[in-house]
Amino acid sequence: MEPKKNMTKIIDALSFRTHLGEIMEETEKKNIRYLVSRRGKPKMITLSVEDYLRNLVGEDELLVKIQSGAKELGLDKMTDEEIDSEILSYRKEQAK
Repeated sequence: MEPKKNMTKIIDALSFRTHLGEIMEETEKKNIRYLVSRRGKPKMITLSVEDYLRNLVGEDELLVKIQSGAKELGLDKMTDEEIDSEILSYRKEQAK
């Protein structure tokens, strides 16, 4: 699979806070990086986990093993709602 091309957008901190959900979606799905500024000064950059791992960390052996195991179990196809439900169920079980 060919890596997605990165694009960087500049955004001010207030807009970043008010549009965080949309920014997270674009960061993950469209592989867009955001340079967040405050009072005109760059403060941080957002990037997807995939982008981070590919460009900054490289392939960590343990992470590759975990991802492979999750794919074998079909866990890579779970929706956010299914993941939240599993977490809630586990927490309820632990609270008993």
